[in-house]
Amino acid sequence: MVPTFLGSTILVFTILQIAPGGPIDRAIMELQMGGAEAGAASSGELGGSVLPESALKELKRFYGFDKPIYQRYLIWLGVWPREIKHREVLFQENQTIVEKRVGKRDGKLWKVSIENGGNGNLIVRELDGSISKFWNATVDSMKSDGSINAVVFQSEFSGILTGNLGKSYIYAKPVTEVMAPRFRISLLLGLTGIILSYLVCIPLGIKKAMNHGSAFDFSSSVIIFIAYSIPGWALGGVLLVLLGGGSFFDVFPLGGLHSPKEIWDQMSFFQKVIDQVHHMILPIIAWSISSFATLTVLMKNGLLENLSQDYVRTAFAKGISEKRVIWGHAIRNSVIPIAANIGHLIGVIIAGSYFIERVFNIEGFGKLAFEAVLQRDYPITLGFLVIVVILRLLGNIISDFTLALVDPRIRFK
Repeated sequence: MVPTFLGSTILVFTILQIAPGGPIDRAIMELQMGGAEAGAASSGELGGSVLPESALKELKRFYGFDKPIYQRYLIWLGVWPREIKHREVLFQENQTIVEKRVGKRDGKLWKVSIENGGNGNLIVRELDGSISKFWNATVDSMKSDGSINAVVFQSEFSGILTGNLGKSYIYAKPVTEVMAPRFRISLLLGLTGIILSYLVCIPLGIKKAMNHGSAFDFSSSVIIFIAYSIPGWALGGVLLVLLGGGSFFDVFPLGGLHSPKEIWDQMSFFQKVIDQVHHMILPIIAWSISSFATLTVLMKNGLLENLSQDYVRTAFAKGISEKRVIWGHAIRNSVIPIAANIGHLIGVIIAGSYFIERVFNIEGFGKLAFEAVLQRDYPITLGFLVIVVILRLLGNIISDFTLALVDPRIRFK
């Protein structure tokens, strides 16, 4: 479990950090475009804006790119201290002590003194002379005139192990605050789709197995495999055209998870439930259609295989009723492959939700992650990865426990 998590996060983190078009590149491009527009407006000519070295250094410090990549990963993980609240300090030539106002404490100005001990050794002291427990300092650069640029900062352990996924570059909010409402939407759609899939496919698979070779079995197989061959997002588009107020029938809304806010706020609780169910019908059908064929065929083939086993023939030979043999023995063994598939579906409901959310204009988790990748919003991208990995791992654990419930050969000791 831990190696899987570390391996996947290290790989994605490294790719994101070395890929071009990151937050610093985007900031430089936006500044250059702003400079070009300003130059065109004033002189009628396009001109670029060169970012000063000090500003570039501050950008790297802000986004954490002033550290080696392994330190950035450990900081993100929460096992390496993160530097915060940077304050710049200038030592003139031969100057050994500088006082710096670093903020407020207990409603009063907070000042510290930074002592240059030589050889790049800086000591931060409170005004009473004691070494500060809150502030550290390091040499940033040394100038040719003998002056020294230093940085005073605080340190804290803050990463995913402490529940801090960082702050979004685009939304300027904590990642958890941005992801939470989107995650609930995708989870609602996904879990509803899974429950409906199992409620429909298991009885359908049993019915097909009990009527193997009949007209019902053949016709239902044709319908299922035709539906399986159509991607969920494509089926969603077709359903919107046919039933969503397109050129044919105006039965369902065109998109979204509920009515516009001004209408939604005026509804009663039961009206909101009905309205949300009305909006969710088409997305859930589009999301669930691909799993219908898989679950139905697994159920049918598993039941047919178990009905031909010796223990079933022995049960019939002992005079046990057909109903008891099928429902008490054969079906329990037939759902073992389906139980093993539950964990996989739990991860897919999040990772595979983008296309459905895009077609139906639902502000869900998958759509948020895709937009974060396009906009190089690394904290949200990595937060999405963490959630998906954890869900897959939890899904595997759920599958193991489910297998233990339905398979008498498996027992946890």
